[in-house]
Amino acid sequence: MKQKVIRLSPPQLLVVTFLFFIILGMGLLKLPFATTEQISWLDALFTTTSAMTVTGLAVVDTGGAFTLFGEVVVMSLIQIGGLGIMSFAVLIFMMLGKKIGFKERLLLQQALNQTSVGGVIKLVKYLFIFSFIVEGFAVLLLATEWVPEFGWKRGLYVSIFHSISAFNNAGFSLFSDSLMGYVGSPIINLTISFLFILGGIGFTVLVDLWKSKTIRQLSLHTKIMVIGTFLINVIAFMMIFVLEFNNPNTLAQLSLSDKIFASYFQAVTPRTAGFNSLDYGNMERSTLLFTILLMFIGAGSASTGGGIKLTTFVVISLSMIAFLKEKKEIRIFRRTIDQAHIFKALALSMISVLLVFTALFFLEMTEHDASFLSLVFEVVSAFGTVGLSMGITGSLSAIGKWIIIVVMFAGKLGPLTLAFSLSRPDKEKIRYPKEDILTG
Repeated sequence: MKQKVIRLSPPQLLVVTFLFFIILGMGLLKLPFATTEQISWLDALFTTTSAMTVTGLAVVDTGGAFTLFGEVVVMSLIQIGGLGIMSFAVLIFMMLGKKIGFKERLLLQQALNQTSVGGVIKLVKYLFIFSFIVEGFAVLLLATEWVPEFGWKRGLYVSIFHSISAFNNAGFSLFSDSLMGYVGSPIINLTISFLFILGGIGFTVLVDLWKSKTIRQLSLHTKIMVIGTFLINVIAFMMIFVLEFNNPNTLAQLSLSDKIFASYFQAVTPRTAGFNSLDYGNMERSTLLFTILLMFIGAGSASTGGGIKLTTFVVISLSMIAFLKEKKEIRIFRRTIDQAHIFKALALSMISVLLVFTALFFLEMTEHDASFLSLVFEVVSAFGTVGLSMGITGSLSAIGKWIIIVVMFAGKLGPLTLAFSLSRPDKEKIRYPKEDILTG
């Protein structure tokens, strides 16, 4: 009797592989020599999920609860989760001299969110070379601040950990207050933000910028990402600077230069980075609402960040403008956006809204001591794999932690990837007549 072979689609295999590494990490963190204090299985699972999804939400103090071994486990999961499991698999295949088949290329296409299979292997090579060079250079810069403070051994280790965490948009820090102790440090602020902006803009964009000799040669995706990232960061900086300027718990007590650095850092970090140099629990409600929007939008496609992605937000915004102007096509930079991308953007946004709403609905039933705004902030932060919090993560109930775990997992893999992993392709070829309905 023949055994039935279970064949998994690329989205399904991606989900299973992610789950495997999360469970493996949980087991490693439960080893006696991985922690300085006893942590529950649920807290270990929460930590490894947060690390693999490069979120940064923490139920225990990373620098205090884990030994060097435990911290290295977390750091390794961040690197694997940020650059991609399939990317590391391809790297091992190339090092062993094995041929990479079409199935592996399909998995890479899914993992890196590419539109075609062609060029994915070359993209992976660029990804690793660029990532390790940037992380290494950042370690040297951060070491100039932390080696004099902690000594060579500790200073270099802290620099390596934060470099990996920042480039992969994880937001994990070895300091209990994240980077609040370095609110006015130019080296820390600029280096860390440079890392997570590069990681969040997307590897496809970085390769395109490297290969293109003129602006005209840049792809439409690259143009939208570069200009969109610049505009949204500038707007966010001005908004936070104005909204928090007179807040005695954030900017009011700082010097002008420190206010500028703090406003800049808090403006760019919600794009899935997770580090903070100000206490979000003391920010104005208007600032928190604006930050929630930034976290929901997220970073770029094929990046280490999460959210619905900046390009999705741009496509939806352009669709709205085109509808109001009664245009049949969406045009930008003398190019027309294909209707398939519009449908994908709408589907992704709708699924994301439903995911956030569902998680918030259940958290409202379990977390009675938390305010509604803090729960919205927590859920959107988990979905966008940001890692920012108003300070309620550690006090979540067991059910609340499970809800956030699911949201982080869905946010990293992408709502569409999870939907495709559960759905079956529609093979029906029958077409039906059209009929109008009333909308709006």
